[in-house]
Amino acid sequence: MLSILKIRNLALVEDVTWELAAGLVGVTGETGAGKSIIVGALKLILGERADRGLIRTGQDACTVEASFHLKDTRAIDAVLEEAGLEPCQDGELIVKRTISASGANKQFVNCSPVTIQVLKGLGEFLVDLHGPHDHQSLNSRERQLDMLDKFAGIEEALTKYEAAWKEWRADVTELDDLENSERAGSQQIDMLKFQANEIASANLKDGEEEEIESKHRIAANGARLAELCGAITSRLSEGEGSVVDGLREISRSIHELEKIDPGTAKMFEGFKSAQIELTELESSVADYAEELEIDPAELVRLESRIDTIQKLKRKYGRTIGEILEFLAETERKLSRIENRGEEIAKLQKLVQEREADVLKLGRQISKKRADAAPKLAKEVASHLADLGFKQSVFAAQLTNLSEPSKSGLEEVDFHFAPNPGEPSKPLRMTASSGEMSRVLLAVKSALAKQDAVPLLVFDEIDANVGGNIAEAVGRKMAALGATHQVIAITHFPQVASLAKSHFVVTKEIKGGHTKSQIAEVAGDERVEELARMLGGSAASAREHAKSLLKGAA
Repeated sequence: MLSILKIRNLALVEDVTWELAAGLVGVTGETGAGKSIIVGALKLILGERADRGLIRTGQDACTVEASFHLKDTRAIDAVLEEAGLEPCQDGELIVKRTISASGANKQFVNCSPVTIQVLKGLGEFLVDLHGPHDHQSLNSRERQLDMLDKFAGIEEALTKYEAAWKEWRADVTELDDLENSERAGSQQIDMLKFQANEIASANLKDGEEEEIESKHRIAANGARLAELCGAITSRLSEGEGSVVDGLREISRSIHELEKIDPGTAKMFEGFKSAQIELTELESSVADYAEELEIDPAELVRLESRIDTIQKLKRKYGRTIGEILEFLAETERKLSRIENRGEEIAKLQKLVQEREADVLKLGRQISKKRADAAPKLAKEVASHLADLGFKQSVFAAQLTNLSEPSKSGLEEVDFHFAPNPGEPSKPLRMTASSGEMSRVLLAVKSALAKQDAVPLLVFDEIDANVGGNIAEAVGRKMAALGATHQVIAITHFPQVASLAKSHFVVTKEIKGGHTKSQIAEVAGDERVEELARMLGGSAASAREHAKSLLKGAA
């Protein structure tokens, strides 16, 4: 459930912290008080597009923060894991979003920064929001099929089917590509052969570029290297005052000193090691200089090799490793095309086998859908009867597709006839706005046990219905409150009186600024709010309000 919703500097709201309870939560208030801001705040939490115009006048940013306490976090944790985030701790999920006037918007989940896509992914499992026009989702056949599948409980079977369908379609695409390549003729083969030959003739070895560049650097600077070696050996051992001669003089002095005072021998152990190392260094530098070869032909060869590698890198990859990978893929394509007759035969067989698997799994799903469709229709019809459609007809009609789709072998279309004697037609062609709202509530009620989304928000979906029907709508929402947290933003006292907790949105003007507040009402305050909604004389409205609360108890 949603336990806390914090809103700061959003539209008319300056600073509100809303603590919610479980069950049906009623939200009322006069027109223009700011009830829609609650829906706007939730939409921001769900990752909907942010408009800087939502920021309260005179402020630089607005913030919305929602705290959810969840019994089952597996679906949420899967989204978090895919985004590289830690799973929920103790079933708590905190979502925060800041909209800045400068455009530097930020969003966080459990204090970690995330993308809008992550919020949208989480939102599918957190909130199901329905407004006066959101029932239009019932017009979507894809949405209707999803509802039927949830009622049928075939999620696992659908996962297997979808995996098989994707494999089949991938094979069909590969077969089409191969058959098209056969029609493409020799031009593609010539190009692939040229690419493969150009790379293969270079006889590249992974890692050789570094070795060649090192050799080239030495060959290109041979004269300078020899000059440097000469300078080192000259200073070490050649000419008067060389380092080695100086060391010999020092050695003789040390030898004489040790004869006079043997106790000084330990003091000069380091010198003896240094003398040996410097003598070896002189020998090593001389050997290195002797091995240096200044070969113009070798320099040309190395430069040519480097040019070849650079040319191939410009065409086929950033590194020798990538070029060799390109060669392997080119050879695979070439082999497949040159042997495409055999490959096509193999793929045709594989496509047939995969299609058979898809059809087998699809037929299993089709049977479960065919069994579930009349049961769902009966369940929805019973809820519709409670909502005032005493003799309406509701059906979930299945139609076979010409070929398997990602969702199965058929599509569904909800048909509805609100009045007796009328033929049922697709729901999108028959129901008015008020009727669609009630159909939506009936479908939600039928799917209450299967619907895993913890929070349902109904934003004035009871508009365009009468008083008695409004009470029936409220009772359906209250019944949904037994398995879900339900927020009902309503103008109907019949609905508000059935809420487990009741909040009122008000607005006040101070210092020339308007701000909205939300506060829970109970006892006499709740009676007064219901009386306001009922209108009429104060005394009779209060008595009516009390009777509504008594009937809801």
